[in-house]
Amino acid sequence: MAAASDLLTGWCLFGLALLVILIFCWVYVRKYQSRRESEVISTITAIFALAVALITSALLPVDIFLVSYMKNQNGTFKVWADSNVSRQIEDTVLYGYYTLYSIILFCVFLWIPFVYFYYEEKEDDDGNTCSQVKTALKYTLGFITICAVLLLIGAFVPLDIPNKKNSTEWEKVKLLFEEFGSSHGLTALSFSISSLTVIGMLAAITYTAYGMSALPLNLIKGTTSASYERLENTEDIEEVEQHLLRIKSKCRDGRPLSSRDRRTLQQLEERLRTLRRRERHLESIEKSWWTKACEAIRPLKVVWGVFFIIVALLFTVSLFLSNLDKALHSAGFDSGFIILGTNLTNPLNMLLPVLQRVFPLDYILITTIVMYFIFTSMAGIRNMGIWFFWTRLYKIRRGKTRPQALLFLCMILLLIVLHTSYMIYSLAPQYVMYGSQKYLVQSNKTIDGQPQNVTLVSKDCDADAPEDQCIVTRTYLFLHKFWFFSAAYYFGNWAFIAVFLIGLIVSCCKGKKSVIEGEVDDDDSDMSDDELNVYYH
Repeated sequence: MAAASDLLTGWCLFGLALLVILIFCWVYVRKYQSRRESEVISTITAIFALAVALITSALLPVDIFLVSYMKNQNGTFKVWADSNVSRQIEDTVLYGYYTLYSIILFCVFLWIPFVYFYYEEKEDDDGNTCSQVKTALKYTLGFITICAVLLLIGAFVPLDIPNKKNSTEWEKVKLLFEEFGSSHGLTALSFSISSLTVIGMLAAITYTAYGMSALPLNLIKGTTSASYERLENTEDIEEVEQHLLRIKSKCRDGRPLSSRDRRTLQQLEERLRTLRRRERHLESIEKSWWTKACEAIRPLKVVWGVFFIIVALLFTVSLFLSNLDKALHSAGFDSGFIILGTNLTNPLNMLLPVLQRVFPLDYILITTIVMYFIFTSMAGIRNMGIWFFWTRLYKIRRGKTRPQALLFLCMILLLIVLHTSYMIYSLAPQYVMYGSQKYLVQSNKTIDGQPQNVTLVSKDCDADAPEDQCIVTRTYLFLHKFWFFSAAYYFGNWAFIAVFLIGLIVSCCKGKKSVIEGEVDDDDSDMSDDELNVYYH
C-alpha cells in the first residue's frame, strides 16, 4: 500500500506539473503574439507544441524516480518490485515517451508546417480557402516525406542482421520486420527524435548560449531612461526637420530637385516617420504604470541578474568538466564518447543524485534548469531575431509577433527543450541512467593471502553493473541508441561553451539597451502603435 501510495504521489505531482505547464505556455504565447494579427489556430498550435515539449522534459525525473524507488539503499530490490511489476512500470513510462515523442513528430512534421504555410498563403490569397489548404498540404508533404525517411532509416539501417549465406532476400526482409516489431519501433522513433535533438542542439548553440550571457547582464545593466531617450529623440526630430526644410527650399522657385536630393529627401522622410513613432512609444512608456513598477523593483532585477550569471557560470563549468572527463576517460569517438563511471566530478553531478532521494527536490531542480533554458533561449531569440543564414526572417517582440513568427518561435523552443534532456545527461550521466540505484557486489577478505569470509557490499549502479541488478531509465534508451548522435552532442557541447564565452565578452562590451529596444524599426507600420497602447495601458 505504501509503495502504491508513493508511486501515485509521483504521478500526481507529474499531473500538477502538467497543469502548471499549460498555464505557463498560454501566458507565454499570449504575451508575445500580435494583438492585431492574432489567429486562433496559430495560437493553439504554438501553446500545444510548447506544452508537449515541456511535458516530455517533466517526464524525465518521474522516469528516474520510478527506477530508483524499486530498490532499497542497501542495493536489494523492494519486496513488491518483482520482475512483473518492474516491467509494468518500465512499460508505462516507455508508452508515455512513445505517445509524447509521436506527438512531437506530428507537430514538427505535419501540424506546425501546415498551419505556417496556410497563413503564408492566406496573406497572398485572401479569398479562396480551399486553394490555401491545398497549397499548404503540398508544402507539408515535403516535411512528411522527411519524417518517413527518418523513421525508415531508424527502423532498418542500424539493426544488426545476421549474415546467412543460404538465406533468401525475402527471409532477410522478413527478419527486418520481425526485429522492428520486437523492438516496438523504439529504434525508428529514437532515430527521428535524435535527429530533431541535433537540430535543437544547433538552436541551443545559437540562441541559448548567447542568451545565457545577454539575459543576466541586461538585468544588471538595466535600460536607459525613457525621459532621457525622449529628449535625445526630440533633438533628432528637430535636426531632421531642419534638413528637410533646407532641401525643400531648393525647389521653391520651381526648379526640380536633383536625383541625389530626391533620394536624400525620401530617406529623411522615412527617418522622420521612425523618429515620430519612437516619440509616441517613449511617451507611452514614460507614462505607463509598468515602467514605474520596473523602476521600483530595479534592485531586485540586479539581484536576479547576479543570480543568473552565477547559474550560467556554474552550468558552463559543469559542462566543461563533464566534456573534459569524456575527452580523457571515454571509450572514444566510435562509442559516442560513452564514459564508464565518473572520474572528474562537477557540482550538478553531485547535487542531482542527492536531491533525487527526497522527491520532488530533483523535480524542482530539473524544472528550474528547463525554465532557465526557456528564458535564456527567449532572450537570445529576442535579441537576435529568427534568421535563415544571413537573412532575418522574423522579429520577436512583446505583443507584436506575427502568427508565422510565433510558430517558428515555439518550434525552436520545442527543439531546444528536446536537447535539454541530453544536456542534463551530459552534466549528470549516472543520475539520468540509474538515479540513486545501488547493487550488491561480493567483497572477499583475505588474511595472509587466504580467502576468509565473503560479504556483500552495496555499490552505486554504473555501466559495469549486471543488467538484472540495475534498471536503466527509458530516457537513456531513447538518447543513446546511436553512437554518432552522442558524438555530435559531445562536439556540440564544446561549441556551446565557446559561443557562451564569446557572447559573454560581447554582452560585457555593449552599453545599456534602449528602453524600446527592438520595439520600433524602419519597416514597421504606423498601425503597430495601436498594439503598444493595448499592451501598456
